[in-house]
Amino acid sequence: MAASIPAAQVDTIIFACEAGIGSSIMGVNSLKKKLKAAGLSVNVIHKPVRSVPTSAKVVVTHKGLADFARKQAPNAVVVAFAQFLNDPVFDRLVQALKSGGDVVEAR
Repeated sequence: MAASIPAAQVDTIIFACEAGIGSSIMGVNSLKKKLKAAGLSVNVIHKPVRSVPTSAKVVVTHKGLADFARKQAPNAVVVAFAQFLNDPVFDRLVQALKSGGDVVEAR
């Protein structure tokens, strides 16, 4: 498990969910809009958590799936959220990417 990754190394974010339908699609779209509004061109890929590749660098997932995501991609920074919309974790992630700082693990 990585505790952080430099923003410059993040070109793709895996948004992992349980089944790939429903509220997670709203979360994916919200994150994409925030990234676009910040002028960032980071690819966001929506996947079931069981399909997260081991090579993933950053995984965004609900806190209930975070441990499973860490097992799937042990070297990834896992950013866990509690709410699919308006969770402050999304804003912190976008701000870290925009400022060029580090994307930090969120539990």
